[in-house]
Amino acid sequence: MFLKRILQAKAAEVAARKVQTPFAQLEQKIKHAPAIRPFRPRLTGERIQVIAEIKQASPSKGLLCPNFQPVRLARTYEASGAAALSVLTDEKFFLGSLDHLAQVKKETAKLPVLRKDFIIDPYQIYEARAYGADAVLLIVAALTPPSLAAYLKETKALGMDALIEIHNQTELAVALEAGADLIGINNRDLRTFKVDLETTFRLLEEIPKDKVVVAESGIKSGGDLKRLALAGVNAALVGEALVTAADPGAKIKELCGDAHGSG
Repeated sequence: MFLKRILQAKAAEVAARKVQTPFAQLEQKIKHAPAIRPFRPRLTGERIQVIAEIKQASPSKGLLCPNFQPVRLARTYEASGAAALSVLTDEKFFLGSLDHLAQVKKETAKLPVLRKDFIIDPYQIYEARAYGADAVLLIVAALTPPSLAAYLKETKALGMDALIEIHNQTELAVALEAGADLIGINNRDLRTFKVDLETTFRLLEEIPKDKVVVAESGIKSGGDLKRLALAGVNAALVGEALVTAADPGAKIKELCGDAHGSG
């Protein structure tokens, strides 16, 4: 159970961070945080949009990007047509960092930045805003329904968007009940880490049309993106295919070009 192991480690990590940086200190930091760049509006439009991910490693694949330069990647993504950025901040399993997020926000011109992590405490939402995040990922499988609803409200109160991640119909019902308007369908089962792109197509039929839908994981080609676009998906979060590409900028252009029939 990957998820259970990650959440146990996360609880210990958050407890330590609270001691290191007390909540009052975070609140002060938020006052000087970079302005919010709207996240949700960037994900809608005539074309399917790409949220480009910045990550160095994953629990299932290990090190993905040996020569990892978060700011360089972010600038490449921005110049190549990405609609938004996702930054992994989990240190233990993904070799991420909140400092990566802060650097990316500071060194890019306009793209909104999502904090991608396993959020299990409101402290992490304030932490995200303090380091410049414009949106946070909230994973239904990692939270109780009351916590999800409370964290969603907390996120919006800070001016950020929340991408609510689901894996099945049961989680979709919880997300909708909590008031999610931005729904991420993760094609990777967090319990086994197996990936199946069909998960998005199965769940899409159950999602109300007024919601913004993001497909996550397993998107490798322009063909994948085209299928998602035709099905009505608004955006795709792409990580591994970009960070492992010889030329990440060219990969984004290839994905988008193929998806829109011009590649």
